[in-house]
Amino acid sequence: MTEYGYFLSCEEFGPDELLDQARMAEDAGFRSLWISDHYHPWNDAQGHSPFVWSVIGALSQVCRLPVETAVTCPTVRLHPALVAQAAATSQVMLDGRFRLGLGSGEALNEHILGDPWPPADVRLDMLEEAVEVIRALFTGEQVTHRGRHYTVENARLYTLPETPPPIDISAFGPKAAALAARIGDGFVTTMPDRELIGTFRDGDGDGGRPDRPVLAATKVCWSRSRDEAVATAHRLWANEHLPGELNQILPTPRHFEQANQLVTEETVADAVPCGPDPEVHVRRLRAYADAGADRVHIGQIGPEQRGFFDFYRTEVLPLLADADADADGGAPADSPPTHQPTGGERS
Repeated sequence: MTEYGYFLSCEEFGPDELLDQARMAEDAGFRSLWISDHYHPWNDAQGHSPFVWSVIGALSQVCRLPVETAVTCPTVRLHPALVAQAAATSQVMLDGRFRLGLGSGEALNEHILGDPWPPADVRLDMLEEAVEVIRALFTGEQVTHRGRHYTVENARLYTLPETPPPIDISAFGPKAAALAARIGDGFVTTMPDRELIGTFRDGDGDGGRPDRPVLAATKVCWSRSRDEAVATAHRLWANEHLPGELNQILPTPRHFEQANQLVTEETVADAVPCGPDPEVHVRRLRAYADAGADRVHIGQIGPEQRGFFDFYRTEVLPLLADADADADGGAPADSPPTHQPTGGERS
């Protein structure tokens, strides 16, 4: 049965707002949290970008939901040895409820120290080596590593969880999905792409590891007015609908604002569930379940957060539970609680 979580957007909200959303998500019946890791927002209208590891520490104190980075790039802006330390501490603070989602990143966040932004194949190679470094440090042993991209000398993590956090790999194309199958404990995607998920599930053609989870996410915009919702989604998140590799190679929010002129409101309206019709939201989310996602995280665009959580608690999550029960041929397990909320690359 597919589970549903909430996607915390560090690009659009400050730390206090993100904590309020986490509380509301738990009260509404969401099962987990994703949180983005950015240095910049995609555009100035989004307006935020708190340091994700600080927010994760705070999340551990305000709710009991599992948390995953979606996703962290451990290759340029942050050395993999530092990501390993941050992830291990997060797993300790969250009592084993942390997953480390990793990806090959975007120039928007990773070029800020003046390092060159390599092509996609090199970024994937860097990601593979970074995961090797992180897993070595998770053992608690002293690590010295001299690789193609990274050097680690006499490094050891002293604050370690009982169980290392699983490492999930993001992919938007077949090469990255094949890498995820090779090195990941799970698969991160934002597309209901059955073929891409199948690449991960099949592994190297040896049957793969079907037990590894597929973790997905999408954005929606609830509002009482569908037209207002479409306008909000277009103003804040037109970047999600840019073609090709623009999301990976454009370096600044201003460049994204220029490119966003290519995206019309009609494009957004066709792609994003907008407005107050629960069936519209359910159809979009069921597409991910039908493609093979084990967990789908939903991010609400814009300021109407409390209305969104009430809407999902009372209308959308119950319909999804019914749909999952029908698909599984039985009664829904662990149906979402119905109590009132208490708070707010293409390789």
